[in-house]
Amino acid sequence: MSVEQNLQAVREKIERAGRNPDDITIVAVTKGFGPEVCRAALSAGLTVLGENRVHEALTKMAEVDGAEWHLIGHLQTNKARLAAGRFQLIQSVDSLRLAEHIARIEPSQHVLVEVNVAREPQKSGVAPEETAALATEIAKRVDLKGLMAMGPSQGDPTQAFEELRRLRDEAQQRIGRALPVLSMGMSGDFEAALKAGSTMLRLGQVLFGPRPG
Repeated sequence: MSVEQNLQAVREKIERAGRNPDDITIVAVTKGFGPEVCRAALSAGLTVLGENRVHEALTKMAEVDGAEWHLIGHLQTNKARLAAGRFQLIQSVDSLRLAEHIARIEPSQHVLVEVNVAREPQKSGVAPEETAALATEIAKRVDLKGLMAMGPSQGDPTQAFEELRRLRDEAQQRIGRALPVLSMGMSGDFEAALKAGSTMLRLGQVLFGPRPG
């Protein structure tokens, strides 16, 4: 199936989850794919591309025009200077130190706080109980837009996604302004994320098929 057909199938699942596809931002995860896949995504109407690694993304940015780029993978503090100001949204800020590094380069950078709602040691992200306090401090330094999380590696992700929504609501109350972005839901669990209130999906395989290699 083409990217266009796969995207239409995703949009139909969004509707079946009781959501309006126009209210959901789809981040097409092009990690591991070449520039031709990025261009195919744009041709299909996907305007937001997501990358895990800074250097891979910067290479594609030089070859692909017309995209909004999001960094969705873990960002090391020593690479913050390469990412700040180059991505429209850095979704993986999980420490005040990283936020401060970003702010020194680009204080207007849009970011999300990554939360380890699955509480899995192999995953990045701040602990759920520390989220509101960290979000409050990060919002003083850069332009915080919301929260991001990955679902658990196994089992029903519903509880984890609902927890992220509650944490977002708590952070909004503490900061005193809206945090509109809830980035949760990937190819294997996005329908559960939609029902829990996701506003942004990070989709790769369901759009493009298996990654090469």
